[in-house]
Amino acid sequence: MNGTLADLNQLKLLEQSHQDSSVDILICPPATLIHSAKSTTQTISIGAQNCHMQAKGAHTGEISAQQLADIGASYVIVGHSERRQDQNETDADINAKAQAAYDAGLIAVICIGETLDQRDAGQTLDVLGTQLAGSVPATANSENTVIAYEPVWAIGTGLVPTTDQIAQAHEFMRTTLLVSHGSTARDMRLLYGGSVKGSNANDIFAVANVDGALVGGASLTAADFGPIVTALEQA
Repeated sequence: MNGTLADLNQLKLLEQSHQDSSVDILICPPATLIHSAKSTTQTISIGAQNCHMQAKGAHTGEISAQQLADIGASYVIVGHSERRQDQNETDADINAKAQAAYDAGLIAVICIGETLDQRDAGQTLDVLGTQLAGSVPATANSENTVIAYEPVWAIGTGLVPTTDQIAQAHEFMRTTLLVSHGSTARDMRLLYGGSVKGSNANDIFAVANVDGALVGGASLTAADFGPIVTALEQA
């Protein structure tokens, strides 16, 4: 819940610095800015931060995946840890939202991750396995789905898992998805999210099975986000 129309200048600055980028750059602004953001850039993809699981109906205040596609979104984040916690979204909710995204022609960025208590209890892989099984539709493939691993305890805290911990989680996700979804999982993009910044991006992108990043606070300005994009371009 950051940004107004005036902040779209940051999108222009980012595009100018990465005109011929070798990686996919995606910005998911608040819904109020999606249409204007789409009109601002030619090379950066625009997505949404959430969608409703129904295509239409009496759901005042909600936004459907079709409506997001209609105003220019090509991606939508579902299951972000803040929505899992603040709105009590379940794996089944997230699964339904991802399917709604597919039906509207959007790519779903499905978020999973453990809390600090779960990490300390040694439950990380169990949690990830349960969330993958419940949140990722059977119809998911490398063309319509991106998976983002965001350890809840690392979001906005400055705390970052070790590269070994990130590698363990990403290898587990890849292996699990290969079993559940077959060969398409080899090309399914797996992102790491949680206090990613320019100073640690190189180390994170060097980890096996890390295909990119889900960036929070560091994506608010071109000056902070640009170095992360550059790090992925050089990985």
